[in-house]
Amino acid sequence: MSVVEGSEAVAMAIKACRPQVVSAYPISPQTHIVENLAKMVADGELDAQYVRVESEFSAASVVSGASATGSRAYTASSSQGLLLMTEVIYASAGMRLPFVITGVNRTISAPISIQVDHQDTMSLRDSGIIQLYVESVQEAYDTHIAAFKIAEDPKISLPVMVCMDGWILTHSYESVAYMGQEEIDRFLSPFEPEHFLDIKNPKSWGSYADDNVLMEFKYAVHQAMQDGKQRIREIFKELSLLTGRDYRGLVEAYRTEDADTIVIALGSVSGTVKESVDDLRSEGHQIGMVKIRCYRPFPFEDIWEAIKGARRIAVLDANISMGSEGAVGMDLKAKLYGLKNAPLLVDFIAGLGGREINKRALRNILQQLDTVGKKPPFLKEPNWVGLNPTLFP
Repeated sequence: MSVVEGSEAVAMAIKACRPQVVSAYPISPQTHIVENLAKMVADGELDAQYVRVESEFSAASVVSGASATGSRAYTASSSQGLLLMTEVIYASAGMRLPFVITGVNRTISAPISIQVDHQDTMSLRDSGIIQLYVESVQEAYDTHIAAFKIAEDPKISLPVMVCMDGWILTHSYESVAYMGQEEIDRFLSPFEPEHFLDIKNPKSWGSYADDNVLMEFKYAVHQAMQDGKQRIREIFKELSLLTGRDYRGLVEAYRTEDADTIVIALGSVSGTVKESVDDLRSEGHQIGMVKIRCYRPFPFEDIWEAIKGARRIAVLDANISMGSEGAVGMDLKAKLYGLKNAPLLVDFIAGLGGREINKRALRNILQQLDTVGKKPPFLKEPNWVGLNPTLFP
């Protein structure tokens, strides 16, 4: 067990996975991760090509190209940098190129801010990249190791993004238990794809597709995600048997067995929600929490198992689709529509730009839920948590 910065723990996980190509452009709060990896390469501790580039678009292009040649590849970025990668990520998913990205969550400008929320990674949810969210530094370390195996599984073969909250996780120090190198080598086999670019056996990737075949390509990516849910569960389980740390698959249900009210959250705020659940339980409230670990593919079946007995659901969305609602709230409402005895779901926009979500904020959310249905118009959504009306224009 070592007490390390979150960024160092991620770099140690990447190093242990033996990537052959690493490429990145620095952007806070991702910087320490790639600085650590660059030092490992320079010191001869990591046998990889570290490609310095002039932008995040180039970094994504390098790892996409490396993956196409059959190399294990990795990059990391944040906020505007992830948006600059968007075109390449869409193309890479369409070409079924399995590399790993750390998406260090940070607000998107404007206004300029370097604080955390989930707007950046949520903006990529439709691209075909698998998205995994983590609560702690230890979970970030473990999930990166699983991410390569998920990405490179022949039945999935898609890029995977491990989303971790900037500053809160990347720059905090926690106790982390590292796996042994031999143990990781047994868990994660060398990347040996059936198809890759080879001048001795020429093949094409990303060529033109007419209207008679394009939908089938898109359906294949969608189906790989849908079918991949079970494989992701299996890989998480396989890793948990090695580490003794079980994060419960695609979602983690916390004290939901008899819960009347359930809060749904992603990322580091989940720890605060769990403590709030414990406090409120001690006061007699029947409340629980569901942490979504795998956001894409969307694990509705697993969420439903945890929430189907509840009367009401509060979704904490650290993102907003302007003019509508938060992404997770919209996803879940669409899945619940028409289901018999589906719980009432209320979407809360919370934590944008790093605004703190503490126990008091969660008590206020619970109080707002108590008013739902009692005073109109309860369909006016989303509910923004902690707004200061004196600052409105």
